[in-house]
Amino acid sequence: MNYADIKRIDTANGTGVRVSVFVSGCNHHCKNCFNPEAWDFNYGEVFGEKQENQVLEYLDHEYIAGLTLLGGEPFERDNQIGLLPLLRKVKERFPNKDIWCFTGFYYDTEIMANMYPKWKCTQEMLSYIDVLVDGRFVEEKKDLTLKFKGSSNQRTIDVQESLKQGKVVLHEFEEVKI
Repeated sequence: MNYADIKRIDTANGTGVRVSVFVSGCNHHCKNCFNPEAWDFNYGEVFGEKQENQVLEYLDHEYIAGLTLLGGEPFERDNQIGLLPLLRKVKERFPNKDIWCFTGFYYDTEIMANMYPKWKCTQEMLSYIDVLVDGRFVEEKKDLTLKFKGSSNQRTIDVQESLKQGKVVLHEFEEVKI
């Protein structure tokens, strides 16, 4: 698996201050995608043990809320396989940090209906993800007022609760008190 970028500090892709990994490779090719260079599976560099250790080091600060996966497309099968070693280590070392993932695939009709029954990597990957923002970016439904989404067709899903209940459960944002 290749990656396009690793952001040590990211406040745009999930709640709190986060570390973000942008994977390479996406077959959705959404019109006006914010990251079209990452469509190419060969873009960027190979994601290996050095990069895993870098992400773990970046996460090892109290002010970091968690890890975000985006791209490209984290749920492309090769990217799932490439991300699993990192996800295992993150959950083991930082069980209280959450993991967010942005995908163009729909949770219920594509991930759960097609990938989950076929691929053990999908089952394991979902076991680590706390919040999933699903659905392709649709230019005609673009809405800049949405929290952590680009278009109104996208959903913010509580993955662990959805797995328990066997249906889509939307993530509820907590109000930050100052």
